[in-house]
Amino acid sequence: MSLTHTDHAALGQRVANTPDNQPDVSHGSILYIEGVTLSFDGFKALNNLNLTLDDGELRCIIGPNGAGKSTLMDVITGRRRPDAGQVYFGQNIDLLKKAEHEIARGMVGRKFQRPTVFEALSVAENIELTLAGSRSPWRMLRARRTPAERERIDDILATIGLLEHRHADARILSHGQKQWLEIGMLLAQDPRILLVDEPVAGMTGEEVARTAELLTSLAGERTVVVVEHDMAFVRKIAQKVTVLHQGSVLAEGSLDAVQKNPKVIEVYLGETPCSH
Repeated sequence: MSLTHTDHAALGQRVANTPDNQPDVSHGSILYIEGVTLSFDGFKALNNLNLTLDDGELRCIIGPNGAGKSTLMDVITGRRRPDAGQVYFGQNIDLLKKAEHEIARGMVGRKFQRPTVFEALSVAENIELTLAGSRSPWRMLRARRTPAERERIDDILATIGLLEHRHADARILSHGQKQWLEIGMLLAQDPRILLVDEPVAGMTGEEVARTAELLTSLAGERTVVVVEHDMAFVRKIAQKVTVLHQGSVLAEGSLDAVQKNPKVIEVYLGETPCSH
């Protein structure tokens, strides 16, 4: 479903009465990207890109290097502003008018490929830091946790499979466990959209399987977007796949449909990116 200019005009009154970070998803979609173009020194990293994400779906985004995947995530999270186009969170929140830190809390959380955790702190303290919100995180660590905070931390640790490691220093975790911890830190910000960049790079087979289970379990309550080059992993989790090429959407649909698409086959020089 596409959000038109008419839709925006008709929603004027409703927008005024909607909390700042609460999207209107009455049409079933959580993110609308329309006509987004972004150029660097004459090169169009994004070229009139159109994309819609449904509320609660799990979407995989694939494409060759330079297709625009990272730039797209930069635009969604407010790190870069496009030259043209619209980006709406639900039907009522213009993300291009929001600062990066506003988008990060309660709207869109982004996990980069390389995990970034506080290795000198315990697993639970890493989650607690993210819960700090506008308060000083270091001050919060010295304060006594409230029962609600302890319950929230335990719920997140149980979700990411690290509850039994709650008191361990983050430095002793495996690479895969650090990836899960960072996902937990994003969950503490309670985003409605979770962007995850190449989550299984460097993981063991067991960790890959666990990550697939984790990301699949998170969809529904929130929208999960996975950018990934590992097609075996994409096959484990894919519900809907979007293929980017030269800054635009080349193809979209089920994994089987995408891998049979003639345009995709041509872009990948006769080999689909989704082959077994």
